[in-house]
Amino acid sequence: MGPVLQQLEDAKVRGRKFLAVLIDPDFGQAETRLEKTVQNACMAKADLLFVGGSLLTSASFDHCVKRVKEIADRPVVLFPGSPAQMSKHADAVLFLSLISGRNPELLIGHHVTAAPTIKAMGIEAIPTGYMLVDGGRPTTVSYVSQTLPLPHDKPGIAAATAIAGELLGLRTIYMDTGSGAQRTVSPAMISAVRKSVGLPIIIGGGIRDSVTASALCEAGADVLVIGTAFEEDPEHIFAMSEAVHR
Repeated sequence: MGPVLQQLEDAKVRGRKFLAVLIDPDFGQAETRLEKTVQNACMAKADLLFVGGSLLTSASFDHCVKRVKEIADRPVVLFPGSPAQMSKHADAVLFLSLISGRNPELLIGHHVTAAPTIKAMGIEAIPTGYMLVDGGRPTTVSYVSQTLPLPHDKPGIAAATAIAGELLGLRTIYMDTGSGAQRTVSPAMISAVRKSVGLPIIIGGGIRDSVTASALCEAGADVLVIGTAFEEDPEHIFAMSEAVHR
């Protein structure tokens, strides 16, 4: 077990919740904006910094990760949308398997392509079951992945999918409604998955206020990921952090 996964496991055992800030290299590619984003996240005591996106047009992904690592004093974790989104400057990578979909490229195909690079870089790989959940409207990730999201009101399907991921040996479950989603994963779905698996649960997409953040943590989420809300209002991270860590 690598150090980042160990942190997630230890926090789960202690009942401590983590906040992760997702940095989109395209959105924050201006150097001064990127620095301000990372500084705000660190000042607000975000526990992890995720870097990546479903569709990147920037050619400076590696430089972005390197710069985030230089500024940040906490783990930098890759959240790759494709095998091309790799960097030796990160501490770890979420080795994502889209277990909610049936696209073979996202179940194993991209992994075969990326595996030699990850091993050569020597960064920690965290086997993660990625579950796309309906967030109220189509998102970039649903379009790019060419998969249908899990129904928002079917927690039983999500629980069964998470159990399958755990039995396959995955180490974390990431439920996501996607960037810009109208809503996040429901507390009922999180609770159903929490009762079904013993893995750390990561939740992302549509988390825009501290009340929602508190409800998701109480339902059983171990890590909350915010991206769009932080991009729209950088000061928002402080209230969100307080809600998660409370």
